[in-house]
Order: sequence, then C-alpha cells, then structure tokens
Amino acid sequence: MITLEHVSKKYAMGAVTVTALNDVSLCIKEGEFVVVLGPSGSGKTTLLNMVSALDIPTSGKITVAGKDITAMSRMKQFDFRRNTVSFIFQSFNLFPSLTAEENVQFVLDMYAHRSNQPRAQAVLESVGLGLRYKHFPHELSGGEQQRVAIARALATGNPVLLADEPTGELDFKTGVQILHLLMAQAGNGRTVLVVTHNREISRIADRVIELSSGEIVRDGAPEAGKAPIADLHW
Repeated sequence: MITLEHVSKKYAMGAVTVTALNDVSLCIKEGEFVVVLGPSGSGKTTLLNMVSALDIPTSGKITVAGKDITAMSRMKQFDFRRNTVSFIFQSFNLFPSLTAEENVQFVLDMYAHRSNQPRAQAVLESVGLGLRYKHFPHELSGGEQQRVAIARALATGNPVLLADEPTGELDFKTGVQILHLLMAQAGNGRTVLVVTHNREISRIADRVIELSSGEIVRDGAPEAGKAPIADLHW
C-alpha cells in the first residue's frame, strides 16, 4: 500500500541545511496498523506529510496505492489526497462555526459522487457522538473534538488513514477510546499510520517504525509482542 524508496527531505534554513529525513526506505502492507515512534524532531511528522503528499521529498520515490505521488502535478496530488488518504490532525482542524454534524457533512459533500455514502449522523454515532452531533466544537471536550475529526476521516472511506499524535492532547481514558477506533479501522482493511512520541502506544501496533534524527533505527513488531489495549498505561 505504501512504499518509500531512498526518501530524503532537506530544508534550507539560512546558511544551514536541516535534514528531516535521510535515505528512508520502507514498505507498508494494506491493512497494517503501524506506529511511527520517535521524539520531537525525529522526522516522524515529516514522514506523514510525505505519505499524504502534503509535502514532497528532496529525493527518492513514494508510491501509495500504486501511485507514484512524487511524480504527480499539484492538481493530481490534490485528487490523491481527496481519494486515497485521510488525515487526522493533532489540533483537530474543525470548522468552529459548524456543528459536529456539519463538520462531517462538509467532507461528505466533497464525495457526493460516491455511491453508498454514509449519513454524517451515522458516522458520528459510530464514534460515540450520536447525542452530540448538533454541538459546536467549543461545546465539546478535547476527546469529543478528536472523535469528530476521526468521524470526518472515516466518512471519506479512503484506504489510508494517517493520524498525527491523535492522543497527544487527551486524557488516558479518552486516548484509549481513540486507539480502539483506529485499530478497528485496520481490522476493516484500512492501512493506519499513527505518529506518536508515546512508546506505550507502540505496544499495540502490528509494526513499529522508530525514527531518530531522520533515520529508521528500528522496524518490526513490538519488542515484547503485540499487547492488548487493556494493558496500556501512561
């Protein structure tokens, strides 16, 4: 589903060149639940931005769902983001003047050409917000806002789901609820990448890709084997 071949990303900051990713190669299968782990500045968010075509590499090739996104025009990259990947941002990125239902409906309206389109309220019910769909973001808790953001991503039906620190601003109980939702998506065949600095979350992954200074330092199953969510604590 996702392949990176010798991908590097460098930024010029005045006279200094900063390497965010350095010669990264990996292959992620369809339906995998993958945690990209690393401290701040390790390159994990840059990696997510590369996979979603929000940014382009300085060198190397990225293929997602059989499409070489590094060779695409900007218009084709837009179509790729619209039809292939869904992004859950740490900051939620909800429209403050729209209700939870309207935030999800906004995305559904972009996919009006698709058949068997879900109702916004039904998607919100699937993430436990069936009674909160008329509320505005400022009337929702952080966990509820994150679930709206997830509902919006689920509504697209896109095969790749990317989440940038989805539990970073949430309490433990709400964070576990979010992880249950994300794991369920992988169980339904979507490819899920979760970026986090929280090593505890990596215990429930099918696969852990650990980054340090823009390079992969470990790639494989959790060291102690995959753990159930009930065993997590932080």
